[in-house]
Amino acid sequence: MEGIEHKMISANGLNIHVAEKGQGPLVLFIHGFPHLWYSWRHQIHFMASHGYRAVAPDLRGYGDTTGAPLDVPTKFDVIHVVGDLVALLDVIAPNEKVFVVAHDWGAYIAWHLNLFRPDKVKAFVSLGIHFSPRNPNMKPIDGMKALYGEDHYMVRFQEPGDMEAEIANNIGTKTFLKKFMAHRDPAPWFFPKGKKGFNGDSTDSPLPSWLSEDDLNYYSSKFEKTGFTGPLNYYRTFDLTWELTAPWTSALVKEVVVMEGTGHFINEEKPEEINNHIYQFIKQF
Repeated sequence: MEGIEHKMISANGLNIHVAEKGQGPLVLFIHGFPHLWYSWRHQIHFMASHGYRAVAPDLRGYGDTTGAPLDVPTKFDVIHVVGDLVALLDVIAPNEKVFVVAHDWGAYIAWHLNLFRPDKVKAFVSLGIHFSPRNPNMKPIDGMKALYGEDHYMVRFQEPGDMEAEIANNIGTKTFLKKFMAHRDPAPWFFPKGKKGFNGDSTDSPLPSWLSEDDLNYYSSKFEKTGFTGPLNYYRTFDLTWELTAPWTSALVKEVVVMEGTGHFINEEKPEEINNHIYQFIKQF
């Protein structure tokens, strides 16, 4: 995309792909599932035009970032991924506290970046995923099973190879991405065993208005190349992260903005509004 520079940064044992544009204070954008740096394209251009250096990496296991052992799910817990971000910041912004903007899984990771290394963060914007204080009495996946059963998507994502085969054999990469991004039902998401597709529906979905065929093709081309094992491994370490973060039990947060009438992929669906919220918040500092 116009004006965006792409670099490979060696950090924490990985070759991390980053997209970057602009000069000024650094804003680190962290994507979620099933996304890439590309999900921040609108925000990168906007923040660069307003005097900031916008940087969006592909997280470990995603896109053009390489070096993570996909066959070892425990290498995708939040400690490892926060370690990647800290190492990246040590290279691209040494001795600088940065602004962080994150969505979905990226937000979950960024909450922990703030908990583990507050010295690295000047201010933080979380999209789509609120802060969830750690429940010391129940592991996350046990909680999902108790609430929603074995077919809930987070539970189905736990078994290595299971959902990879489901996507490859019954759904297809492009259809999976389209249905995941187009989904707007606030009800829980399921992948019932023995039934093809998302919520048991294997039919095609129309593109949402905010996602073009070119956008979908970009995402599809990257996931066709890398597969979904790396991204799914994040879900497979939910319980491990729960064990490792016991010292941060009872940590809390404040200041929430609610946007009505939007879906989960808010930074792509409502880019102008999100850009303005991010800018109005960050410029206070």
